Amino acid sequence: MSSKLSRRDFFKLGGLGVLTATGIAALNNKTTSAKHDHHSSLAIQTPMDHGDLPGTGDVDHEKNGFNPGEILTDFDYGTVSTLPNGQTLREYEIVAINKNIEVVPGIEFAAWTYNGRIPGPTIRATEGDRIRIRFVNGSSHPHSMHFHGFHSGEMDGVPGTGPGGMVHPGEEFIYEFDAEPFGLHLYHCHVFPLARHIAKGLYGAFIIDPKEGRPPVDTEMVMVMSGFDIDFDDGNDFYAVNAIPFYYQNHPIQIHVGETVRIYLVNILEFDFVNSFHLHANFFQYYPTGTSLIPSEFTDTIVQGQAQRGILEFSYKYPGMYMFHAHVTEFAELGWNGMFEVLP
Repeated sequence: MSSKLSRRDFFKLGGLGVLTATGIAALNNKTTSAKHDHHSSLAIQTPMDHGDLPGTGDVDHEKNGFNPGEILTDFDYGTVSTLPNGQTLREYEIVAINKNIEVVPGIEFAAWTYNGRIPGPTIRATEGDRIRIRFVNGSSHPHSMHFHGFHSGEMDGVPGTGPGGMVHPGEEFIYEFDAEPFGLHLYHCHVFPLARHIAKGLYGAFIIDPKEGRPPVDTEMVMVMSGFDIDFDDGNDFYAVNAIPFYYQNHPIQIHVGETVRIYLVNILEFDFVNSFHLHANFFQYYPTGTSLIPSEFTDTIVQGQAQRGILEFSYKYPGMYMFHAHVTEFAELGWNGMFEVLP
């Protein structure tokens, strides 16, 4: 019998907030009765009390160097200037670095990051703008930036397409292209093994606004759905929006009754086939990929495969506390769970 602590064991231990690396090692040496799942191993028979929410406690956001509460509304418009032909130029600098990230209290993950954060900066532009990104590889592995959208082959960030396909440690490359088509897109490293480079944290959202703009809303947010394989067995141990499991459960997002909210939702989850978003006590208009100004459906749950994305718009009629989460219950119990606090 294996004595490895399975991903479900973290949940069954009832909180995560008190787990440390030492505690996990001790638990792994236990020889209690086992319950197997599709990834492992030994399940500790200490279930949480019925009704308890998992995931108490905070990580050290200052040490991590980023906070999901800030990432939620942090849109990077770049350094803006005008080219001789009148086209708007937006310039960015993105640096790949190795960095340990505390994903739940007491557990660090050896991440690969863009600009020291997960997800990387939310790059935002308007359709037709010129995008120029100086990518510097400050890590110990070759990396790249692959953007979803229109661009030439040498700007695709894939090995074998040119020098930008694999940028070696200490080197840099400039990716340059026009922002099109309008919609919600993403970027990620495309160096192989691809699954590992994505799962380690090299991804971010890429928003191209239509030239005429979208209808105004009161609040815009970006949510990037992902997971963490902390023991590198090609199975996720935690799930999250904007990297830190349970963050928006422990820090509810405050909005107001009647306020129109727009969420840019991206799924970059590795090792699981699909992810999902469910909104409690409400429905939302859904715009797949954001490439149309006409919603495709009015619903409370959507499912996305990896790299699928969409825009959600909604407002609440009544004040109160409302949950949002992945409607794969295991994902929710292991971190992909949050709350909207709707104020009068």
